[in-house]
Amino acid sequence: MLSKSFSIFHVFARQKKEKAEKALTRREWINADRIVLIFLLLATIVGAIVFS
Repeated sequence: MLSKSFSIFHVFARQKKEKAEKALTRREWINADRIVLIFLLLATIVGAIVFS
């Protein structure tokens, strides 16, 4: 008898109902930019400490 085993690939399967993509608002773009810039600043500081 075959048993249905758990697979992580079912998460990536195409959903039956297509989701409509919405454009990001100006505030969401600003927040995303701030997060990326903070990450880059922290990565630069950590890199400077590690490689010095």
